[in-house]
Amino acid sequence: MEETVEEIWEPHAPTASGRPRPLTVEGLDLLVTGTATARTTDEGVVEVTADGEGEVRIEWRLPCVDATAFWTPDPKGTGWLPAAWSAPRRVTLARGAPVAALVGTGDIAICAFAADRPDVLAGAGVLEETGEFRFWVQATGRLTVRIDTSRRHFARCLAAIAGWWWADREASVPEAARLPAYSTWYSLHQDISPEAVETQAALGKELGLDSIIVDDGWMTADRTRGYGHCGDWEPVSLPDTAAHVRRVHDLGVRYLLWYALPFIGRDSAAWERLGRYALADAAHMGAIVADPRYPVVREHLTERLARAVEEWGMDGLKIDFVDWFGVENPPAAGPEADCGTVAEGLELLLAEIRRRITAVRPQAMIEFRQPYVSPGLWPYVTMIRATDCPLSPAENRQRTIDTRLVAGPIAVHADMLMWHPAEPPEQIACHLINVLFSVPQISVDLAVQTPEQRETIAFWLGVFREHLGTLQLGELRPARPDLGYPLVTAVGGDTVAVARYAPWPVRIGSDPWRTLLVANADADPEVRLVGGGGLAEAVVHDARGRQVRQGTIDLAGGAVVPVPRGGLLTLRRAEPGRG
Repeated sequence: MEETVEEIWEPHAPTASGRPRPLTVEGLDLLVTGTATARTTDEGVVEVTADGEGEVRIEWRLPCVDATAFWTPDPKGTGWLPAAWSAPRRVTLARGAPVAALVGTGDIAICAFAADRPDVLAGAGVLEETGEFRFWVQATGRLTVRIDTSRRHFARCLAAIAGWWWADREASVPEAARLPAYSTWYSLHQDISPEAVETQAALGKELGLDSIIVDDGWMTADRTRGYGHCGDWEPVSLPDTAAHVRRVHDLGVRYLLWYALPFIGRDSAAWERLGRYALADAAHMGAIVADPRYPVVREHLTERLARAVEEWGMDGLKIDFVDWFGVENPPAAGPEADCGTVAEGLELLLAEIRRRITAVRPQAMIEFRQPYVSPGLWPYVTMIRATDCPLSPAENRQRTIDTRLVAGPIAVHADMLMWHPAEPPEQIACHLINVLFSVPQISVDLAVQTPEQRETIAFWLGVFREHLGTLQLGELRPARPDLGYPLVTAVGGDTVAVARYAPWPVRIGSDPWRTLLVANADADPEVRLVGGGGLAEAVVHDARGRQVRQGTIDLAGGAVVPVPRGGLLTLRRAEPGRG
């Protein structure tokens, strides 16, 4: 007798082809359409493959016990537990990443899962009738899903998924992509000139900013925003561009230039030739989204972007709005198109841009931004930036941490840091501490910063640089995604770095360390160190980098060390050991 499959109300999801069949792997009960195979790859980790004509689906459920958050890499994507009938996540090459996790008490992953392809539909949520959490992933053709129920720390499960995606491939991320940078967007917006750029580059270099990213405004004399002038990419506001770039290089600063890749503006000269190759109309932006399925579009965009490096001597590109290529129902391609899908055309475009610029500068940098964080894009990028969240330190923290968790070898940058001219040094330090585990970008007018503000910037950028190996390349362990990561730890070599965003105790005995850093971004100065033992030399600096305390402390019994808001506690001992 054929087994009855329970019907679930799915008002927002399409139906898979064929009838699902039960499959049990290592105690995990699944329903799979198409031809199903499965294998165990590690303790608590299985890979399930569905293969068939049309849409195939892999589905499973787990008891929703001790669950605290549902994690995704989407901006504002982590926190509440969705209902099973909620709209699924549609992931494409240009939007999102095919990964998620149900997190439980103690920051363990009740279940982390990921797909082996960038274009999937993924549903997850609480099944009201049973109290279970239901997961499913769906795609056309062949689909493999990795399911991790090992109940490790959720960050370790996600790191393993990133390793699975990147298996047998080598990363190519230049060191410069991990060093602090200056951006002109929030500080200058479109008011770009050679003098303004060179002034900020010189001042930034003094503070520890190694690159400058020149944003919108360089290709137009218009200062009213909008994207109607995109497409020609002529350096209207940067005359004698190559000489200007050489002057920035003479300061010891690398130079990246911004491009809104998809847009052909209605006020551009390119509009007459390319305006008919529209993937989508962006009328409110004054432009169309150009269709990369057409060789003429790819050739034009590649030539325009590559000349920044080939002709003007730039060190890389900031490529914006790639997610706009992720049109859900693209128009049928015309006879001039040579690609079956938009994703194929996009990959050809990005691959050719990277090939051209790295042929001239092997260490050229390319910046992408949330939400286009797919591992399918990793071969074409060196850094991914948190999406815009001006003057929002908690958002910047959550977005950089979320991106770090599944970015694999790619450098993760914070959204540009800006603040009011009257911002106190302590709050500026907190802005920087909130993005401590990423690459900071500064975007304020450095010429008007007070001496105290400059001291703060220089001190904390020095911390970023000195401990880059731990902060960016160490094992990342963020706590409590349901609370926005109030405590984040990174472990690298014999150094442990902890950032404290709430009045939480800091557990220091779980890893052997010689140097332990505690950055305090909370108003409560009483930093309690628990779980440790032995003696350590303690030095406390305030937000401006001034030493305010030094001495030997006994770590046994819950030592309390006063650390001012925006300050840094550094503990050192002669030999690595557990707290």
